Amino acid sequence: MPKSEMRSTNHLFCFLEIFSSEGGIQSYARDILKAYLCITAGTNSAPQAEILLLRDSPDCQNPFESKNLKFSYIKTHPAWLGRLKFAAKLLTCLLQKRPERVFCGHIKLAPLIKTLCQPLGIPYTILTYGKEVWELLEPKYQTAMRQADRIWTISRYTRDCTSEINQLNPEKFQIVPCTVDKNIFTTGPKPLHLLQKYDLVGAKILNTVARLRSSDFYKGIDVTIQALPEIAKSFPNVKYLVIGRGDDRPRLAKIAQDLGVAQRVIFAGFVPTEDLAAHYQLADAYVMPSQEGFGIAYLEALACGVPVLAGDADGSADPLQDGKLGWRVPNRDAAAVAVACVEILRGQDQRCDRAWLREQTLARFSFESLCQSLQGIFQPSHSD
Repeated sequence: MPKSEMRSTNHLFCFLEIFSSEGGIQSYARDILKAYLCITAGTNSAPQAEILLLRDSPDCQNPFESKNLKFSYIKTHPAWLGRLKFAAKLLTCLLQKRPERVFCGHIKLAPLIKTLCQPLGIPYTILTYGKEVWELLEPKYQTAMRQADRIWTISRYTRDCTSEINQLNPEKFQIVPCTVDKNIFTTGPKPLHLLQKYDLVGAKILNTVARLRSSDFYKGIDVTIQALPEIAKSFPNVKYLVIGRGDDRPRLAKIAQDLGVAQRVIFAGFVPTEDLAAHYQLADAYVMPSQEGFGIAYLEALACGVPVLAGDADGSADPLQDGKLGWRVPNRDAAAVAVACVEILRGQDQRCDRAWLREQTLARFSFESLCQSLQGIFQPSHSD
């Protein structure tokens, strides 16, 4: 069989899901696929890639279907049957297509991919994000990471934390950062219709965009609410717009009620991506004292020219460029959050210069920069 036929699929991507769930990992995966299409579109012998999706179903909205990307949706009930079908499909692809490289989109899939790729001599890359690899992993996951050809991660913090806890070689890691869409997230005046919708006319506005899941309490929305009474001493017109949905909303609302700031906290619920930029533009400060693997929301806010507050012990060091572009405080310290918010709302720091924030952010985290970093990896290594 000619080499070009045997290698009809150059790359194989394996993900848990990228369309049926919201979150940073899913957004990152979509950026990788978008970059793949961009890089391979102009080549004479564009490589084809197959994408296996364990938990997505065919009825999801998928903007990436093309001649270069073929998707297989394997969601099945019961879940164990889906996992079995996923393993069978993966083995079939490896045997029939012999891809040049397999990209493992989540650490949970890594042991299976290692087991099937190694006997065939097919190298694999593991994509890591944040909390899923910040802890001491079971031996089977450690082994899969040690034997991977390389490990991608989104921030220095995730690289350093993961390699130290799990005794991995940090030189095996390649930082492939998140990106922000400069055409969607732009600077602009506060939209009057949204000021009126949320009763924010004349207010100093803090906002956060995050999932409100009880498991994601680390986002720091509760800490920001706790900081509001102190912030209000300097800015009596301060209000806090919380964008997102989840089961933690009742707890957060109760905290606001107990502190007497319920009238200052507006829960906007879910906002679709196409409307997010306008909501960022409302803000005088984006506040998320969190523990993030990276923090795509910080990039989105910065690209909209909004000053940012983040935690000081996580991957946010990268989008905030070690504090050059924003404030970094202990993530569970309401007093520190209050002090930083007052500084931001006074607007006297260079980190409040909206045009400068956008310029500095796009210089490092544009989609074009991602494509440049992946050019040599996704370009075809053979000609037809």
